[in-house]
Amino acid sequence: MCRTKLLKSKTLNPNSQIFPPLVPCSHSCSSFSSSSVIRRAVHHPASSPSPSMAELKLSSETRDLTRVERIGAHSHIRGLGLDSALEPRAVSEGMVGQTSARKAAGVILQMIKDGKIAGRAVLIAGQPGTGKTAIAMGMAKSLGLETPFAMISGSEIFSLEMSKTEALMQALRKAIGVRIKEETEIIEGEVVEVQIDRPAVAGAASKTGKLTLKTTEMETVYDLGAKMIEALGKEKVQSGDVIAIDKASGKITKLGRSFARSRDYDAMGPQVKFVQCPDGELQKRKEVVHCVTLHEIDVINSSCTFCTCRTQGFLALFTGDTGEIRAEVREQIDTKVAEWREEGKAEIVPGVLFIDEVHMLDIECFSFLNRALENEMSPILVVATNRGITTIRGTNYKSPHGIPIDLLDRLLIITTQPYSKDEIRKILDIRCQEEEVDMSEEAKALLTHIGGETSLRYAIHLITAAALACLKRKGKLVESEDITRVYNLFLDVKRSAQYLMEYQNEYMFSEAPVAGEEDDASAMVP
Repeated sequence: MCRTKLLKSKTLNPNSQIFPPLVPCSHSCSSFSSSSVIRRAVHHPASSPSPSMAELKLSSETRDLTRVERIGAHSHIRGLGLDSALEPRAVSEGMVGQTSARKAAGVILQMIKDGKIAGRAVLIAGQPGTGKTAIAMGMAKSLGLETPFAMISGSEIFSLEMSKTEALMQALRKAIGVRIKEETEIIEGEVVEVQIDRPAVAGAASKTGKLTLKTTEMETVYDLGAKMIEALGKEKVQSGDVIAIDKASGKITKLGRSFARSRDYDAMGPQVKFVQCPDGELQKRKEVVHCVTLHEIDVINSSCTFCTCRTQGFLALFTGDTGEIRAEVREQIDTKVAEWREEGKAEIVPGVLFIDEVHMLDIECFSFLNRALENEMSPILVVATNRGITTIRGTNYKSPHGIPIDLLDRLLIITTQPYSKDEIRKILDIRCQEEEVDMSEEAKALLTHIGGETSLRYAIHLITAAALACLKRKGKLVESEDITRVYNLFLDVKRSAQYLMEYQNEYMFSEAPVAGEEDDASAMVP
């Protein structure tokens, strides 16, 4: 038998299984055991001096990596822009204006963080282009990553593969988080030595080895199986590294490199992190908190139709092809989560479900939401619409915002107001910074005037187009002539409607409005 260091672990098969299964098995290759008596106050010899550095040869070939950035309509939003007293600032975190709506959203947000409300619903109503979705995005950014925030459109739930109520149920359960607490045993220490015994004859028994770990008080030698050896090779563990091993799953985490080995090399990369050698016992109990949503638990536990395996449900988390989940599965999961809550192992984190264009839902969906909001584990529902008094979809009745009266009675309504010229100017300044466009003051004034006469979205869309026109003429600053050029190239809604009214006879299937319908046609133009 020959003994070699783990530095030659590059020859390991990368396709082999690295971690042992979650359920303990009887194979000796997937476990490790302590095989020596704990020795306290062991004297460790000093590390060998670092070898002299060879002459470095820098390659003259360089490769530029183009940074791919997608700038969305609300990528400049960082929060609601409120202070500690929930008073809105004039310009903060990408938010401009809408002081009363932002303050109302901040009050709702504070109650969500305190966990004082659940099963409530909020309606954000306003004209198109007044920042309804921006307020919802600000709420999502202010909540943080631990609170679930699901966003859908009112037309997303209509599908041939899934019923409307199932799509709404999945969206509701995506917005309900479960914080599960679990105690695991880990082995944490500094690697003293890694020995691997490879068989001298090909085709003989699998590889075995020994791993020596130490803390400031003790040192232990562990026997390794083939899978643990491959896991060490995958993480490129070597002498001097501080690692943590999960005893339940066999997962190896490299925490860093010991400060005692900081002088082993004269130069190291920025990814090397030095940590202290752990103290106390090698085996420790650590509390791990997992944050998942109820929908993720539903998908994992939804078994295959033709077999009893759970593989398809686990892979559906990544593919998104979940299909309809049976009600029995959800009932069992709710029962189990309730047991965990009583035992103190888990707690429910009510999140936020934001439904944009809520007037696209029909009467069956509104009836389902009425019942779903009364559930004890329902999230906070935030809906937005830009409709006035209109017909409820699926009925012949009219209602404010296209929402039934009984659901409107359950909503806290927040209204948004049109932006002023000064607020449009500030929003355009923020968008120019976000899109990295340098624009002159005259061009900004002209763009502000265009935004006031047409719409804010149209003015924002002209920023990138004007920057391309400026780049075409090899200019460094976007001028008013660039704005005028793209304004003449791209029509807004009013000019497009006027063009259609002028040349409507030349279009196919164009119906000219009669005398009584002319007012309706003009009312369509904002």
